[in-house]
Amino acid sequence: MLHVMMMMVCMNLTSPPPTDVYAFKFKGIDGKEIDLSKYKGKKLLLVNTASKCGFTPQYKALQELSEKYKGKVVVIGFPANNFGSQEPGKNEEIAEFCEKNYGVTFPLAEKSSVKGDDINPLFKYLTSTENPDFTGEIAWNFEKFLIDENGHLIHRFRSKVTPLDPAITGQL
Repeated sequence: MLHVMMMMVCMNLTSPPPTDVYAFKFKGIDGKEIDLSKYKGKKLLLVNTASKCGFTPQYKALQELSEKYKGKVVVIGFPANNFGSQEPGKNEEIAEFCEKNYGVTFPLAEKSSVKGDDINPLFKYLTSTENPDFTGEIAWNFEKFLIDENGHLIHRFRSKVTPLDPAITGQL
């Protein structure tokens, strides 16, 4: 029995880190699983979001980007309450807020953390040393991570870069 347990521990310690975002699955805001592997061949714009932030109006531009570049990029929002408690709502409240105020139809993940000890595994990967050009904790709400068609992080945009900025749209 001890031998089997040791093998299991060793297997977990030696499993290779993800090489792209397609390895990640998580719950959507509606409780259904979102598997990023279903987006192979498309670019992704992954954004940590909040409903009570000065950058919250970017939801409108994210929706416009999602519609205008449909087929080229998939926008996914990740509600998080890490900065100034600006996402206090529950999943249902967040979904209703986004739909009612900004007409959001792009996928939203369930509320999670994007920094700290309880960081969402996807954001741990996106901000880690596996991506040396984009390391470091997220500084505020509405940071954007652009993923290429092969599932690799190609650019990170800070909160002040709006979704329709040519720095983003020029890469779509």
